[in-house]
Amino acid sequence: MPHCKVTYMQQALPNRTFEIEIQDMECPRPDGSMMLIRVARPKGAGPLPAIVDIHGGGWVMGDRRQNAIIDDALAAKGIVVAAPEFRMPPDGAYPVSISDVHLAIRWLKANASAFGGRPDLVGGLGTSSGGHQLLTCMLRPDEARFGALVTPSTQAFDATLAYAIAAWPVADPLRRFRMAQEKQIKNLLDAHAAYWPSEAAMAEGNPQLLLERGEHGKLPPLLVIQGTSDDNLPHDMASNFAAAYRKAGGEATLHEFEGQPHTFITRNPDSDAAKHALKLMAEFVQGQVR
Repeated sequence: MPHCKVTYMQQALPNRTFEIEIQDMECPRPDGSMMLIRVARPKGAGPLPAIVDIHGGGWVMGDRRQNAIIDDALAAKGIVVAAPEFRMPPDGAYPVSISDVHLAIRWLKANASAFGGRPDLVGGLGTSSGGHQLLTCMLRPDEARFGALVTPSTQAFDATLAYAIAAWPVADPLRRFRMAQEKQIKNLLDAHAAYWPSEAAMAEGNPQLLLERGEHGKLPPLLVIQGTSDDNLPHDMASNFAAAYRKAGGEATLHEFEGQPHTFITRNPDSDAAKHALKLMAEFVQGQVR
């Protein structure tokens, strides 16, 4: 089903089936600095799928714990979730943060067997601005700037993903910037100014435009989650991206949640909408295991 309006009354997250353990781990960069990664790991037999989770926060806020509600719920369904503490402005402006995402994907592949998984079962999850960063990396996994952080333990792996989830993603940052200008939304304008060096960069590192320009690699299966009352994004951004993804030859399923705002899962995790969205995410990831 490529596009559906979600009804979620009386829906619930499936019963918890795995105990989980949480651990902060370190991923070294070539300069000797460390990127912390929060790993939510199911206690169970493999092979387990594993995902890198890239949090939102307008590129300028948040940390590896921001999506803990999502990460731990997915781990309870047998999915390893690794959430990196990628750099943010001023140290992690575009494209530096995406190079951290690239490294985190390779790190998870390098360590997948230790978590009960396999490198070929590694996918990604990105929320809001994290959705932008994940999608940009996913579409251009061979981009030299994004893959600049080569370490001995990760050099044998690439940043391709087997599948991906984008939740309320900033899939077209240039268009979102122009929306913020038109409506004079100061916090969004400040975030764009901190992360992006120019509008030309917003067009270059732009998932929507990468698809439209044909500047992408292989397109893995994609699940898009979006609320219809999201005032942080143009209302048709998610549907436009899903349509462009399909036009480019990829498989994209869009689930729109009526009346739900930006970040609705973490904002109100006990709601029926959040529980149903988490169920869809878990089922999508588990469906990729072959």
